[in-house]
Amino acid sequence: MTKILMVCLGNICRSPLAEGILKSKLEKGSIIVDSAGTANYHFGSAPDKRSINIARKYGLDISNLKARQFQVSDFDTFDFIYVMDESNYNNVTKLARNDSDIHKINFILNEVYPNQNYDVPDPYYGGEEGFENIYKMLDEACDSIANKLKNG
Repeated sequence: MTKILMVCLGNICRSPLAEGILKSKLEKGSIIVDSAGTANYHFGSAPDKRSINIARKYGLDISNLKARQFQVSDFDTFDFIYVMDESNYNNVTKLARNDSDIHKINFILNEVYPNQNYDVPDPYYGGEEGFENIYKMLDEACDSIANKLKNG
């Protein structure tokens, strides 16, 4: 079974949204999707209310997710690790033990814009509009991921 991990800084804004969006596009139980943060600022916390609200606007419930920190063992558990920005990429790559670990890491927006390494901006310090914008970015990237998974 394919296992995918979404990673951002605190695991309360972007990565839980990406987790919820991708899960909604896949047949339940067909693929494991999880999320984590590179920092432990919000360990055990629910997603940011603005992430919960934007997910709800599009018919998704991510309110039960809990923040956790990325661990080296995640390289053993997950087949694909999608990061939201360059800082996340650098932090996760520093924990990689070998080339096999590094090859699992990719910028999520590379699914839409191959090899461009574009960032999904962190909306934490912005307003509601930032959450709407990142939802649309993540939705498009997750469409691409889901299509690849469904088509083998």
